[in-house]
Amino acid sequence: MKSLKCRILKDKLARSYMLAITLLSILLLFFMGGGLFNNSLPLLKLHSLKDLLSSSNWNPFKNEFGFFPFIYSTLQVTLLSIVLAFPVSLLTALLISEKASSHFKKIISPVLDILAGIPSVIYGVWGVLIIVPWISKYLAPKFSISSSGYSLLASGIVLAVMIIPILISLLTQIFTNVPEDLKEASTSLGATQWQTIKNVVIKKSLSGIIASVVLGISKSFGETIAVVMVCGNSIQIPHSIFESGYPLPALIANNYGEMMSIPNYESALMFAAFLLFFMILIFNLISRIILHRLQTKF
Repeated sequence: MKSLKCRILKDKLARSYMLAITLLSILLLFFMGGGLFNNSLPLLKLHSLKDLLSSSNWNPFKNEFGFFPFIYSTLQVTLLSIVLAFPVSLLTALLISEKASSHFKKIISPVLDILAGIPSVIYGVWGVLIIVPWISKYLAPKFSISSSGYSLLASGIVLAVMIIPILISLLTQIFTNVPEDLKEASTSLGATQWQTIKNVVIKKSLSGIIASVVLGISKSFGETIAVVMVCGNSIQIPHSIFESGYPLPALIANNYGEMMSIPNYESALMFAAFLLFFMILIFNLISRIILHRLQTKF
């Protein structure tokens, strides 16, 4: 009887502890957002939200803070990185999970872990030494475009290479968890391996695929050092992927700690961080809604 009461007490304590940790995680999100918003208030009191988001004028000395070029560059780089990374990651994960031998899997898994663990500054140096000259000397001239190489495309390629190992690892685990019974049932009905992959493996894993892409996009949104090194850091609205850009993470990394004597400059950087935080939050909420609808449908 005493041991039963002890187990019940331990169960209640464990439940309370897990609930407290969960609530703390949720509160941490609100504290972060609230702190960034509070530090952005001095700027928001002087300028309307519409002017801050739609203006392209950036001159802190004249108290002009237009964030549109930074927002546009952030979205462009993130979209480009996912467009480049997702097809490669999807096909590689399908190859590993459906076609690769066990010996190959033992080799590729540690390689992916190493690639995922490489510091972003290393990817940035690689981008400066390899990707930037390649774009400048070989790729851009093929389109009759003059480019320094420091561009949205360089940022997108570097970010894509950074998130590919993570996406491959996640997608491989998702595809591996598809029940073998479903695959065998499809094959027994006369479906080819490709038809089985398309109609069973991918369809069954659709929610997991979307969740993996969301994680990849979230990482792309917040990546800083590698982007700073190859994006060009030019405050403009780029009209081509061969032009320089200035994403929000680069703006914060380049300027925080410097030029703080300029009125409202620190508040402007806090607002940039709040914009990045808000963009990631909204994107994740939308993806959760899509995932919920997919799970309900299937």
